[in-house]
Amino acid sequence: MEFLKVELENEELVTLLSKIATEIVKKYYDPLLGVEQNDYMIEKFQSVPAIRSQLARGYRYYIAQERFHAIGFMGFYPKDDHMYLSKLYLSDGERGKGYGRKMLDFCVQNAKDEGLSAIELNVNKKNASTAIYEKMGFKKIRSERNDIGGGYFMDDFVYRLEF
Repeated sequence: MEFLKVELENEELVTLLSKIATEIVKKYYDPLLGVEQNDYMIEKFQSVPAIRSQLARGYRYYIAQERFHAIGFMGFYPKDDHMYLSKLYLSDGERGKGYGRKMLDFCVQNAKDEGLSAIELNVNKKNASTAIYEKMGFKKIRSERNDIGGGYFMDDFVYRLEF
């Protein structure tokens, strides 16, 4: 597995990331959140302009590849005493193959390289991935309900992994 860093200046990779993100997130979250809210969130967080804005603010995005084929993506950035893992997604057919663990390990290494000792992330309360994060050693530290505009809220658990 390799990680292709998405840079603000690379329009082709920014566009590819948006396309991959839209495909994965629509398939996974449409049934969970509903099409309207998910489309709103994709436009707000995974559109080309949103990704550009995030990169300009210090987000680090990577496309996960296996044999030169994009299988997922992740985004993270340093925040206070930890690395905030904003996004970690795999294509439907690539789940359960150990790729998620490799992606998490990559994020952990980036955090350690920055001198950080933890990773935090938000997970939708209805998302079955909560069990996966717990299996990987994350601890649930709180619950949050964040207004994201448009009359929508993100109702999440916050998890933390100390290392």
